[in-house]
Amino acid sequence: MPKKIILDTDPGIDDAMAILFAEAHPDIELVALTTVFGNATIENGTRNALYLKHRFKMTADIAQGASQPLVRSPVGPTEVVHGITGLGDFHVPDDFVGHPDPRPAYQYIIDTVKAHPHEITLVAVGPLTNLALALQAAPEIAQLVGQVVIMGGAFGENDHRGNVTPYAEANIHDDPHAADIVFCAPWPVTIIGLDVTEESFFSAYYLDQLRHDAADMGEFIFTISRYYLRFYSQKVGLDGCHVHDPSAIAYVIDPELFITRKGAVRVVCEGPASGMTIQKLDTKQYQTDEWSSMPAQEVGISVDSAQLLDLYQKTLIDYSHNQ
Repeated sequence: MPKKIILDTDPGIDDAMAILFAEAHPDIELVALTTVFGNATIENGTRNALYLKHRFKMTADIAQGASQPLVRSPVGPTEVVHGITGLGDFHVPDDFVGHPDPRPAYQYIIDTVKAHPHEITLVAVGPLTNLALALQAAPEIAQLVGQVVIMGGAFGENDHRGNVTPYAEANIHDDPHAADIVFCAPWPVTIIGLDVTEESFFSAYYLDQLRHDAADMGEFIFTISRYYLRFYSQKVGLDGCHVHDPSAIAYVIDPELFITRKGAVRVVCEGPASGMTIQKLDTKQYQTDEWSSMPAQEVGISVDSAQLLDLYQKTLIDYSHNQ
């Protein structure tokens, strides 16, 4: 049976790549997209999600979520990476009208998890505010979720430590308090962070091939990736882009692509290291220890990049041939 997922997302460019990956793979039933601030404003992100649903005839519900972090001041949309509206040079047509579910995202998550106990995988590829709000409103859902997969964080593996500060990844930095709540909740979390997402790479040639081989999905990914590739070329010095959000979907489809390690995870919530993710790896008990009482979670430390890229390409091409 396909895995039912709710994809919590701040629809920017790599989010759209992940959304289409999830929609296209036969082992995933994309139940809903719940939107959150981050790469774009909540209004633009939700509009992007609604447009993707319309253009690609998706059946997923769309529920609009949090517009700002739980505690910290908002850092604002990541326009330098994702453009003014979130999808680079592409803009949703002015005459497009879409209608999200009337419930806020956190309530949609609560209701759906309770309606399908132990069947829903929550995949979050933006700030974790919606998941934290759902836990605060209904902590019992932690016992009813099948799995939680997060794209976020950085733990120093493969020399990856941060992408918006020296020690913080963007999604966690956007709402560190929410991330700490999510990582410390008694549900099974796997964190797919920069340690693995920056080990995989969509080259310009790879995206060109998708354009030719994967019909409208490939064309759309090519179009939105132009802005992204300019950022990577000018600011990072790469001829392509890292595979951030799609890596979380790849984990849901085939966990064997990744090697993970287990240990409690906490998030620094204040000061210059705000957003830093730290995993406790030993079993020692310390005089002051705010890790040991927390659940051990999985953190990705290695990925078979070649197989992941093959999986993404094959999924979109096969889907395009079956439409």
